[in-house]
This record gives sequence, structure tokens and C-alpha cells, in this order.
Amino acid sequence: MTDAEWAEVRSPMPVPAWLLKRGGRPEAYCHREILDAVRYLVDNGVKWMALPVDFPYWRAVYDFFRRWRACDRA
Repeated sequence: MTDAEWAEVRSPMPVPAWLLKRGGRPEAYCHREILDAVRYLVDNGVKWMALPVDFPYWRAVYDFFRRWRACDRA
């Protein structure tokens, strides 16, 4: 992902709960890496559990995607 693409996408991404003082802990992965993993999934049509090891753990990517999708509906 280019820096210009990241600048466009960064603002609508969900804010972690710990930054909003709602508990939780800091996330272990960079949002940019997680978004790259989601783009890989969409582009290649693979299953969540089949993400290559170059990306963050599949469950972290899936949980972030679910949060982002729920944030869009609110």
C-alpha cells in the first residue's frame, strides 16, 4: 500500500478501545499491516486461516475486520 493510499484509508479506521479509555490493551499489530492482509484476502480469495505467515495472525486480522465493519454500520 502506498503512503497516499494509507493517508486516505487511515481516518475511517476504528479507534482502538484503549485509546478511547474504554479498557483493553494496545494492539499487537500495525493497522497498515492488517489492512494489507485484508487486501490480500480480497485479491486472492483465500480463507482467513490460509493467510501467509508474512501477515499478522489470521485471528487478529479477522477481529480487526469485524470491528471495522461494525464501525461502518454505526
